[in-house]
Amino acid sequence: MFMGIDLGTSGVKVCLVGEDLMPVVSATVALKISHPRSGYSEQNPQDWWLAVQEAVAKVLDLEPRGTSSLRGIGLSGQMHGAVLLDRQKQVIRPAILWNDGRSDAECAALVADRPELSALAGVTLMAGFTAPKILWLKAHEPESYARIRHVLLPKDYLGLQMHGQMMTDPCDAAGTWWFDEAARRWSPELCAATATNPDWLPQVRDGPEIAGYLRSDVAALLGLPAGIPIATGGGDAAAGAIAVGAVKDGAGFISLGTSGQLFVTTDTFRAAPDEGIHSYAHCVPKLWFQMAAMLNGARPMSWFSEMTDMPVGDLLTEAEGARLDRVPLFLPYLTGERTPHGDARIRGAFYGLDNDTGRPEMMRAIVDAIAYSFADARDAIASVTPVPRPLLAIGGGSKSNLLLQTIADVMGSTLHQGEDSDVGPALGAARLGAVAAGVVTVGDLGWTPQINAVFEPLPTGRHEGRLTTYHALYAALKGVRDLPR
Repeated sequence: MFMGIDLGTSGVKVCLVGEDLMPVVSATVALKISHPRSGYSEQNPQDWWLAVQEAVAKVLDLEPRGTSSLRGIGLSGQMHGAVLLDRQKQVIRPAILWNDGRSDAECAALVADRPELSALAGVTLMAGFTAPKILWLKAHEPESYARIRHVLLPKDYLGLQMHGQMMTDPCDAAGTWWFDEAARRWSPELCAATATNPDWLPQVRDGPEIAGYLRSDVAALLGLPAGIPIATGGGDAAAGAIAVGAVKDGAGFISLGTSGQLFVTTDTFRAAPDEGIHSYAHCVPKLWFQMAAMLNGARPMSWFSEMTDMPVGDLLTEAEGARLDRVPLFLPYLTGERTPHGDARIRGAFYGLDNDTGRPEMMRAIVDAIAYSFADARDAIASVTPVPRPLLAIGGGSKSNLLLQTIADVMGSTLHQGEDSDVGPALGAARLGAVAAGVVTVGDLGWTPQINAVFEPLPTGRHEGRLTTYHALYAALKGVRDLPR
């Protein structure tokens, strides 16, 4: 058996797969996010490690054979986060996450001063990437900055706990803005521009390569055999691609987790920073990808669930019965947005509420807004790379038929809902663990999931005008966002 550990933003998921590399069991342990100020987003790395221990215990309780038959482990995780370690490899401060917008001013200044660097990094510098966090720390937390001796990505912090090495993969490295995408190595020029010592950065190995072996003390803690090979793994975008077999030129999918992505694999590096897309190295050799990245994915649905104290599933059921002539517009930018706006300061809003607007109509507006974000993603990707059809949908949000049908209608593209579509990056990580164990090769990673449901676009005629107003609403609110409130 093989284990995949995915460190998401909202939880840690552990997946066990069998010799056929198909899921056997999985378990998730929730995580909390701290927002000490507006636009800030942090987590304590120790909470990640405690959640891993709990999730592994849950999986082994569900499938005890995993204790003795485990042959390989792979890692996946949220990208862009900054885990700062001192000389003793101890955490200096809470990790600053991918959806943190505090470095917006540093980004704007560097883009204005050095616009040519964006093509090297594969994307225009945006708040949330790892590199500008270091610039912000130097200016605002000089004591923390002075203590930095190592910087890790979130999943690689877990790797440090498990095998003791400082390793990352090309995809997670790509998301830092320190990586020369074409050459697939750390860039001295990008590091210098962002006040980063290259010696702080981990070694880069392809995702299927062995990063290290499970330490004996950690094996005893987790109830696993010592010495199991641990694959370097992949940032969650690339690990999700492994899970659905997107390991050849032109393969693509959409991901509906806390964040959202439209992902297309390419066999060459194609920089297009002006389009608001991410052109990154894949975690496997000789592949890259182009990705439209939306910070808010399916998160607005869970946010509304928290606000109303109702389960997402119940809200979606209500939304199916919403009065369509009463559905307002919603901007889903709870933590700013990347594609297509590159705007860390914009925030969410409802527009068009009236006396007859109810909870079902508000939830339906949220579903529409997620779909409109994917229409923007399609347009951005299509400007430089053909968007494949049909598209597979993965991630927790893909369990909603209403959401998938709405996205299909708005994008005008057929969507497929795959078997185990919500397992996602944890499954990809487990398969990378199988390669590290020598059971399969990278060339064997092209599995595509069984299709459970197909969503063909319906000619509702409902969205065209709403989409135009949605775009106008962003432009209008951008103009007033900095006024006193």
